Amino acid sequence: MDNNPVNEPLPDTASVEDNEQNLEMPSHTDESLPAIPNSAPATPKAENKTPKITVVLCPVGGAPIMRQRKWEVDSTQTIGFIASFIRKKLTLQKSDSLFFYVNQSFAPSLDQTVQNLFDCFGSDGKLILAYCRLPAWG
Repeated sequence: MDNNPVNEPLPDTASVEDNEQNLEMPSHTDESLPAIPNSAPATPKAENKTPKITVVLCPVGGAPIMRQRKWEVDSTQTIGFIASFIRKKLTLQKSDSLFFYVNQSFAPSLDQTVQNLFDCFGSDGKLILAYCRLPAWG
């Protein structure tokens, strides 16, 4: 093996962290490069923002109409979350029935995430959910 620095293996991460104070600059590196300060983070911090999905809520079969139809919802939220949101907006009782349909075809379970439904049934950057008080589609 020749003394080419490109062929040297990368050091183990644990050994670098343990010996951070004892590291010396190898003789084969370019000394004109600026040194990285010890306070610099090793990796950039990832933002904890979850993507938002546009959900369009359409009343069906005599369901009360909401003033605002389009909502930005976190992709990790469930249909159950949307159901409780609509119940509050329409002042429905817990005993009142509320049904949801995706693209006017099937009823999703309350534990389905908005992201999963959007990936499978979203169109034009939106997820269309129909809501009603009585069963509308089989």
